[in-house]
Amino acid sequence: MLLAIDAGNTNIVFAVYDGDRVVAQFRASTKEGRTADEYYAWLAQLMDIQGLKASEINGAIIATVVPQALFNLQRLCRKYLKREPLVVGAADVDLGIEIKTDRPRAVGADRVVNAVAAYHDHGGDLIIIDFGTATTFDIVGPGGSYDGGIIAPGVNLSMEALHQAAAQLPRIAIERPQSVVGRDTVPAMQSGVFWGYIAMIEGLVARIKAEIGRPMKVIGTGGLSNLFRQSTTAIDMLDGDMTIRGLRYIWERNADYRERPPAETSDEA
Repeated sequence: MLLAIDAGNTNIVFAVYDGDRVVAQFRASTKEGRTADEYYAWLAQLMDIQGLKASEINGAIIATVVPQALFNLQRLCRKYLKREPLVVGAADVDLGIEIKTDRPRAVGADRVVNAVAAYHDHGGDLIIIDFGTATTFDIVGPGGSYDGGIIAPGVNLSMEALHQAAAQLPRIAIERPQSVVGRDTVPAMQSGVFWGYIAMIEGLVARIKAEIGRPMKVIGTGGLSNLFRQSTTAIDMLDGDMTIRGLRYIWERNADYRERPPAETSDEA
């Protein structure tokens, strides 16, 4: 079985693959100080509840945008799973796509993995909108290359900023308001965030398409993608498991990692 780890700014997702099928998926909040021992105790217990054993894992792949979390995730794989994890972005990892940016190594691992999965399953000329801690718009060229993108504040981040910066504005949940014009503080905030993001999505998609000059399919992913898809025609389809699938595709492309012995572990970060 393969353990695919997607470590984002807010959550870390652990997906267990049996062949090409996800048999279990677990989510934890991202904490930079969490140790390999803590990861394993938590993961092994949850796998046991699902009738799975950590000893059955024979491969591991990690994509992270939190550098401080990488050490202990690698140590988890080496110490407890006895596997050398493939790390997306490492120099010896074959992604199967070209990254056409000024600094390819600076592109977030999650965005690269999404591009790999999207091209594999949907072909090229794509705009991927990922509603995460940041809202990102990523461009996949006709031949599968990663051609750049846009990074905007995420929805929850924007709402938290409103609450933190304005003393009289409460913390609210994101939802579609009944009307565009709010007649109280909370509906007004919800409208500003929700319809503001709809306007941003539609505006940026239109500008990207005009700049590229070719027909493009727009794919939404991430936790809030369904909420926005219901209110705009700018998003053509949803693909909720894009990152986890992309990790499996990259793992399969780098079969030599299955034979690599784990590097020696250390208790020092």
